[in-house]
Amino acid sequence: MSLETTSQDDHKDPNDHKDPSDHEDPVDVIVQDSKETYHPDVDTSSVDERELMRRIDLHVVPWLAVLYLLNFLDRTNVGNAKLYNMTEDLHISDEQYLLALTVFFFPYSLLDPLSNIALKKLRPSLCLSSIILLWGIIMTLHGIVTNYAGFIALRVMLGVAEAGLYPGIIFYLSCWYKRNELGARLGVFISSATLAGAFVTTTLGGLLAAAIHNMDGIGGRPGWAWIFILEGLLTVTFAVASVFILSDFPDTAGFLSETERVWVVRRLQADLKFSAGGEEFQTKYLWQGIADPKTWLAMGIQMGFDGPLFAFSIFTPVIINQLGFQATAANLLSVPVYAWACVVTVFVGFLGDRVKSRAAVNLVLFGSGLVGYIILICSTNSALSYFAVYLAASSIYPTIPNTIAWVSSNIEGSYKRSVVLGMTVGWGNLNGAVSSNVLYQYRDVDKPRYMLGHGIILAYIAIGWLCSLGMYVYLKRENAAREGGARDEIIDGVDSKDAREENGRFESVEAAKREKGDQWSRFRYTL
Repeated sequence: MSLETTSQDDHKDPNDHKDPSDHEDPVDVIVQDSKETYHPDVDTSSVDERELMRRIDLHVVPWLAVLYLLNFLDRTNVGNAKLYNMTEDLHISDEQYLLALTVFFFPYSLLDPLSNIALKKLRPSLCLSSIILLWGIIMTLHGIVTNYAGFIALRVMLGVAEAGLYPGIIFYLSCWYKRNELGARLGVFISSATLAGAFVTTTLGGLLAAAIHNMDGIGGRPGWAWIFILEGLLTVTFAVASVFILSDFPDTAGFLSETERVWVVRRLQADLKFSAGGEEFQTKYLWQGIADPKTWLAMGIQMGFDGPLFAFSIFTPVIINQLGFQATAANLLSVPVYAWACVVTVFVGFLGDRVKSRAAVNLVLFGSGLVGYIILICSTNSALSYFAVYLAASSIYPTIPNTIAWVSSNIEGSYKRSVVLGMTVGWGNLNGAVSSNVLYQYRDVDKPRYMLGHGIILAYIAIGWLCSLGMYVYLKRENAAREGGARDEIIDGVDSKDAREENGRFESVEAAKREKGDQWSRFRYTL
């Protein structure tokens, strides 16, 4: 099924002139002359847009969802192994086990920006496949560990290995789609992986673990060790397959013809993604990403939903159980909550691509989350509290694709975007690790309202709401400054009464676009 979100003519060249009044996005119309057009000698008039975009969707999105699902499965096997006496065999206490799970997140979060840079410098098919291969090998080695020191060392190494997968996938998707198309693809990707992951980790993962445990004693290894060994080897198999299945960036993708590659790049460049045709790495792109106020506001938004996300997934059955339902019923009643969250996530993904303000979407979503957790704190009615759980899910999950699409659409070029997305996702993951530990504040003494735990989540959501508002105000003011000419550069041969030396001097408009990216005076931020 196509994820098409625009209604354009099937054979339209992305460089055809358009009437500015017909332009759907809140950006300036950039008219490219033949000197600036990507591969101007290539005629792309025969390209069928709908057919090509369907083919791109089928080549790009599904396999990424499979890899993310595999990541879900590998993450849960440590819990399954614990059920089969792993901690007893390794003489690990509950506190040591929790520490081993926590240390995974530190390299996993801190290395995200660097892994994204590596992904851009290398081919995605090679880089992502290497990440999967490395984590598969390390996962397999969990099956031969004999003590706590070896176990915790492997958890750190696993964090290093897995660091680049999720932010890499997000960055990779942002390199294929226009700014008003990305949210829908992210919504489908995240929802399909999450929904399938919920089934796999609770059903298939447990069945696999139970079946593999029957190998107890084979090769002198306990049953829990074989859970790691076999699932790790399965990951290695997928890594090898990924080398041949994963496509590279649009300008080099093997499943596209030369004409189709040129068409896709021109289409992205017309949407203000100037670096779509390729970009050489320069250290300044790293510092541009770090110094950009949008990066830090994006990190605040990310922690606003990642902190609640980790805690919500862990404690939803606990919360429902305290509404008066028994353990089995609580687990069953949590399933429709996740199903509803996935439906809303896909809907919001498509909605965000169509409306002119992702900020408004974020503010509404975070607002519903605030209402949901206030109800959970105050309510003594089980039905009302269960409704509040749905409100919370409707807030947390859909905010993910909308925020990532919003941040990505306002960062240009590609290396800077890789750094910003890496920092944003990494910071969110780090806060998720903190919240999942701190929120053992869902203590028995706080039953049934869990005011302390809910209060911490409420604070996270409030931070997300405030940072979303801050991002909106910053982008709106910056757009206004550019409209007024305050950001105009001095361009050789171009007359501009507002041009200022402090904004830079460039030999051509193309040079200004290439050097400044989203700081270019004609770039307009999406609100």
